[in-house]
Amino acid sequence: MTDVTTTHTRTTTTTRSLAQALLIGAVVQAALISLPLLDLWIFGSTERHVQAAYPGWGPAEVGADTMAIVVGMAIVGVAGVAGWLFALLAVRRDRRTRAVVTTLFIAGLTVLAFVAGYGAGPYVQIVPLWMGMTTLGVSAITGATALLAAWWRKGR
Repeated sequence: MTDVTTTHTRTTTTTRSLAQALLIGAVVQAALISLPLLDLWIFGSTERHVQAAYPGWGPAEVGADTMAIVVGMAIVGVAGVAGWLFALLAVRRDRRTRAVVTTLFIAGLTVLAFVAGYGAGPYVQIVPLWMGMTTLGVSAITGATALLAAWWRKGR
């Protein structure tokens, strides 16, 4: 027979670990939003990416397409932060934690894989490869950590 105190301690420790993983994921996701913005303001790789795809375009068209890519990445990032916070809320309320974390992990990686790999027109990928892969890879690591924390049970 399982001791009630031991079960409560395990559940509390698991919940605390998952909450920490989700909070770290939200912070990392918020930091990832800065990648396209830093690129727009400092590095310019998205602008070069657009110019390479459309060499005949003038500065206005390149600027508009660059801005569309950056805003699109920022919107995906904000949606990701909302997903992390929603999962954290589910954990705090103890509502179907595993289902919420697993569903959001699958949905988030699906969206990021699509964004990182989707190409149209002359683009091989619309989002520059380094930006898409960095966002996908870092999010996959933090998401897998949260997923492990949701499914991990000590003592089994």
